[in-house]
Amino acid sequence: MAANIFYDALLVSVAQPREYDRVSSLGYGLGYLGGGGLFAFCVAMTIWPHTFGFQHAADVVRWSFLLAAIWWSLFTLPLLFRVTEVRATSTSDGILHVAQAGWRQFVQTFKEIRRLRVIGGFLLAYWLYIDGVNTVMRMAVNYAMSLGFSSQQLVAALLLTQLIGVPAAIGFGYLGERIGTRTAIMLGIAVYAAATIWASLMHSTWEFYAIAAVIGLVQGGVQSLSRALYARLIPKDKSGEFFGFYNMLGKFAAVIGPMLIGLTAVMFHDQRVSILSILILFILGGWILLRQPLHDVGANWSDREVRKHRFDA
Repeated sequence: MAANIFYDALLVSVAQPREYDRVSSLGYGLGYLGGGGLFAFCVAMTIWPHTFGFQHAADVVRWSFLLAAIWWSLFTLPLLFRVTEVRATSTSDGILHVAQAGWRQFVQTFKEIRRLRVIGGFLLAYWLYIDGVNTVMRMAVNYAMSLGFSSQQLVAALLLTQLIGVPAAIGFGYLGERIGTRTAIMLGIAVYAAATIWASLMHSTWEFYAIAAVIGLVQGGVQSLSRALYARLIPKDKSGEFFGFYNMLGKFAAVIGPMLIGLTAVMFHDQRVSILSILILFILGGWILLRQPLHDVGANWSDREVRKHRFDA
């Protein structure tokens, strides 16, 4: 969603650098709460359609889209009326002129990212490990079904991941403040790698649910702390431009992972072996992140230290 660019960019407007971990994690935690709650409600309507006044489960699908639209509209209101930001400069220029100016700004921001190598290095690392995260989220259903798990078990696992993700995402914000944001992200990446290995070996239903629970523990944490760390690195007055690149890479993520799984499956004819190929993304992403010339950031950082290391290269 393009709106995520502007939503993420608001982090620097609503919180101080030392608060980024907690605020970003709280946002993801509440997001899991809202999204998981609506998902659970729609699942309940699908299982018991007559209880909710529907004749068939297929009717619930159409209403689920309507509920999602209402949900978005309702929870957009606090953002519109309660969050303040710097007012944009109005312009009466035509669409073509605006498009040209946008392209020039894109090129300028790209050059600035290349100059600020720590930002470029982080974005490369983020693209790799978040590709692994997104691949796990998107390919988990297909992988589990290939091993013989039922659709009911898949839905239950998704609900479990969402439920655990609420307190876990919020908790990761405090963990980042205590041990450092980058260290907490690396911990999450390590857990993802371990869960991937476990998934390649699992045979029983309880293992499937256990892996779903483990993923729920770190999924929101990796996402939220990555956003918080990136917000510390970028120029505050250009957050929209820089988060544009951040979200662009996020949209391109989950491209390499499925390709690796597909190629490995063709080569070895084994789904369990193919899932292990995702480890490449976690290992490379974590290695590049560790090599970036910045100290671990946390609540003890002053604004002066943030500015100093933001441009460290």
